[in-house]
Amino acid sequence: MKSFRKELVFTTSTRRSYTNITREVQACIDESGVKEGLVLVNAMHITASVFVNDDERGLHNDFEKWLEKLAPEKPYEQYQHNGYEDNADAHLKRQIMGREVVAAITQGRLDFGPWEQIFYGEYDGKRPKRVLVKIIGE
Repeated sequence: MKSFRKELVFTTSTRRSYTNITREVQACIDESGVKEGLVLVNAMHITASVFVNDDERGLHNDFEKWLEKLAPEKPYEQYQHNGYEDNADAHLKRQIMGREVVAAITQGRLDFGPWEQIFYGEYDGKRPKRVLVKIIGE
């Protein structure tokens, strides 16, 4: 059984954003040489997420509106966590959107449905953050 590990780094220009990272993950699979196995993709920061969904701009706007209703960024003083940093809302948004994705690899490709894509969700951006890609298989 093979094992492969790589870190991807993302720096967003805005506080919140969604980035389709499916191609980067597939490139890691290609680099690993694994044809049958599993890939784990996880955000290594507690104010970012990795999730699977459709790559549709309207849906991404819906995520933003929905998350902002559930955990609004402001006023900052509404959160006990805020003090040194003003990112309590980002921690909560990450809890909702999730930490990681585990996906099947079949014949060297992500084994996804027709609309599934992997996204990096950023909720407290403007600085470099890591995403771990861990692949095991044959």
